Amino acid sequence: MSEALRGAPVAGAITERLAPQVRELVARGVTPTLAIVRVGERPDDLAYERGATKRAQKVGLGLRKVVLPADCGQSRLMDAIRAVDDDPSVHGCLLLRPLPSPLDEEAACAALAPGKDVDCVTEGSLYGVFSNVPKGFPPCTAEAVIELLDHYGVGLDGARVTVVGRSLVIGRPLAMMLQARNATVTMCHTHTRDLAAACREADIVVAAAGHARTVGVECVRPGQVVVDVGINWDEAAGRLVGDVDFDGVSAVVDGITPVPGGVGAVTTAVLAKHVVEAAKRTVGE
Repeated sequence: MSEALRGAPVAGAITERLAPQVRELVARGVTPTLAIVRVGERPDDLAYERGATKRAQKVGLGLRKVVLPADCGQSRLMDAIRAVDDDPSVHGCLLLRPLPSPLDEEAACAALAPGKDVDCVTEGSLYGVFSNVPKGFPPCTAEAVIELLDHYGVGLDGARVTVVGRSLVIGRPLAMMLQARNATVTMCHTHTRDLAAACREADIVVAAAGHARTVGVECVRPGQVVVDVGINWDEAAGRLVGDVDFDGVSAVVDGITPVPGGVGAVTTAVLAKHVVEAAKRTVGE
């Protein structure tokens, strides 16, 4: 049986590092503050908001919640984002997505000030990730993968990493971040020919395809570490599952993240980290 790479200890370590930084900023008259903009009552949005709220409280962040009805118009949404942009006491904004139809999500993301974009929804933040410059912030989940691997001592320099998933939300930004750490990255997806072989060649496999059990036992070998980013509802089992067949894969590899309890637990800690970093930038740090 492999080692379960749980997210709680990683999130706890990040929180422990952040708390004194927040106290120092507060002593200087700056309370790092996160604004959460939510449209509607989607269960996954509410779950993430609860997690972010708990993490903000543990770190000592200020928190603003902007809640709009699911049938709100585009102009009301844009006004809410502009209000966040114009408020100097707000340092980071989390816009919960996807937005309900027919709202223009692209326009809403573009309206957010890059300096307050703590989850990489703007083109400026994506540019920062792809060019490896400190502009905006990378996606919280992508950075959570890096934080988790670092915490458990999984070396990235020279490592072969297969990323299964090519979205701009996780897969492609994560591939760029891994390359910046000198990993050799192979990007795959659900249409990759012989996906199993591409995964078996890697030292580290990151599953971010958005489909349950995309990575099965045929995709792995002993000695590997598998990071499961997926969150899927299994109707038959009546529970959340990842993109990895946990039961089969965990019997083979050296380390694997569970779902739930893995990467997701780290994501809100990274979100808090970004808010603190954004606040530091406002005071010239």
